[in-house]
Amino acid sequence: MRQLRTLLLVLVAWMAAACMVSAGPAATPQLRYVVIITRHGVRSPTWTRDRLNQYSSDPWPDWGVPPGYLTPHGRVLMQLMGTYYRAWLLRENLLGPQGCVDAGRIYIHVDTDQRTLETGRALAETLLPGCTLAVHSVPEGSHDPIFSPGGAGFATPDMDIASREIQERLGDNAAHFLALHRPAFEALQSVLVDGGSPPQKLIEPPDGLSITKTERSIQLSDALSVGASLGESLMLEYADGMQGKDLGWGRLDTDKLMRILELHALSSDLTRRTPYLARTRGSNLLEHVLLSMEQAETGKAVPGALGATGTAVLILSGHDTNLANISGMLGLSWKLPGYLPDDTPPGGALIFSLWQERSDGGKYSVRTHYVAQTLEQMRSATPLALAAPPAMQEVSLACSDAARGGNSCSWDSFADVIQKAIDNRFVLGLTAAPTAQGPEPSAGK
Repeated sequence: MRQLRTLLLVLVAWMAAACMVSAGPAATPQLRYVVIITRHGVRSPTWTRDRLNQYSSDPWPDWGVPPGYLTPHGRVLMQLMGTYYRAWLLRENLLGPQGCVDAGRIYIHVDTDQRTLETGRALAETLLPGCTLAVHSVPEGSHDPIFSPGGAGFATPDMDIASREIQERLGDNAAHFLALHRPAFEALQSVLVDGGSPPQKLIEPPDGLSITKTERSIQLSDALSVGASLGESLMLEYADGMQGKDLGWGRLDTDKLMRILELHALSSDLTRRTPYLARTRGSNLLEHVLLSMEQAETGKAVPGALGATGTAVLILSGHDTNLANISGMLGLSWKLPGYLPDDTPPGGALIFSLWQERSDGGKYSVRTHYVAQTLEQMRSATPLALAAPPAMQEVSLACSDAARGGNSCSWDSFADVIQKAIDNRFVLGLTAAPTAQGPEPSAGK
């Protein structure tokens, strides 16, 4: 009898151990695919100096590149981001540590502007250093509807709907709403003028918010839209590392800059993140992202996907408008250190990553992040690494099973949210086939 009890105890212990081994620790999900939708790096103002000088008592600095071009400093910053992305993808075993074998598994598609082309090239140079990595764009002179929807094939947006949505967001007291930002107007005026007299007096806070409708866009009150553009130009000076009189004529500090940038944040939120406007401009880009991720999830070719089957990394180099549109469509929000809520600084990126859950029958899930260098990292061109990363935040997507853990969504739930956000009237394929663009100097033509 004693031997039987001993045998039973041994058997129970063996079965318990077997159960523990079979369950094991939770298997770590494996990264299978990444979409990085990035804004171009630091550029010069898109306005000419003559136009900028209309609003300041002293002349604006010479950037050394044409309006709207990626600066040499901005190119270095994007190379640093490429180095960080490489370190992250190596850690997650999505890229191999040596050789150029991964060149065929990375697809970079960029808009046709010099700043987006050079941003893509800078990322390519450091994502796979020493390798030839193609950067794809539609032919020069062609329109890329992924980044700038509109024209033949697209429905014409109803700007009456857009205007009503903006008015609803502002409520009944737009004047009071704008009065809250009077300190931002005053801070901007103090930097631009400092007691002097500009050729064109600007920046009195408007009594109300005027909305002007064009065929495909909304224009807000001149003081707000102009103030937003001038404020961003001052931010670009700071991020580009300008010093002394070149930085806001020596009258700009970080406190004033953050106050002034409220105007850009307000204008961007109303004209880019308002849901109807966001859908008209972001649906085509988001459709191509979804098709590309579906191709990665199924392992089968999907028409409209960017990159071939087997692509592991998709990089889209576009604009802050693209990021604001997508976040407006999906209700995404973030707050990185040193920035205003939902800011989209140069080089900032929205990342969708596809993970295979090893402990869940091989099913896939999606995580969403927003990442950007801080203003100080940009200003000082701080090297980036896993131990010294850019600012990053996991972003909540309202999928049905987000409660599974963190902000992760199952693939099916993620795809359902994206499909419901897309307005198919504003979806269209590429009007010209993208081709690989060769390298050229960052200073442009």
